[in-house]
Amino acid sequence: MRYAILIPALVLCSVLHVTAREDSSSDREMHRLYLEDQRDRGVGGESLPWEKLETRDQARRARVQELLESGQLKTAEDFHDAAFIYQHGHSADDYLLAHVLAMVAVQKGDSKSLWISAATLDRYLRMIGQPQVFGTQYENHDDSPFTQQPYNRNLVPDQLRAVFCVPAVEQQQKNLTVFNAGKYPSEIIPPGCTR
Repeated sequence: MRYAILIPALVLCSVLHVTAREDSSSDREMHRLYLEDQRDRGVGGESLPWEKLETRDQARRARVQELLESGQLKTAEDFHDAAFIYQHGHSADDYLLAHVLAMVAVQKGDSKSLWISAATLDRYLRMIGQPQVFGTQYENHDDSPFTQQPYNRNLVPDQLRAVFCVPAVEQQQKNLTVFNAGKYPSEIIPPGCTR
């Protein structure tokens, strides 16, 4: 009798293990794409030249689109990683899709995706000619100073910015000063938050 219970249990465990491995293969591919995206931008090494980066970004977005359309993105991490890849696009649709992907990650329980959801909304708004509302986007062109403009600082209060792991307006002003001094601010993300 003991063997009659043990054998079906072993079969069930092996089926679950194979299924878990199959489900995680897209997880691994999606995360690998994310890590490549970050590495190409200098996280953990040197960043790629713009022309090469753009080519690799396009290929990554195409692959993420395939994974998305085939239903292979399942976990919060999948959607978080996909959002980061799409936020490196160039069109309003890229940024809007990145925002939607980030919100799915949040809905699936990934609070670290709150920041990317705010950043992609700001990028989308700027792309369609509207001011950003969280203040996540700092830009400069050529030798001009960094700016966050256009920026509607009054729409989202600092308490709501904190929920989305975005620094308060006062800290953003300090970040601008640091950017304009040629450095990267240490408090671009508030303490206790990750992205």
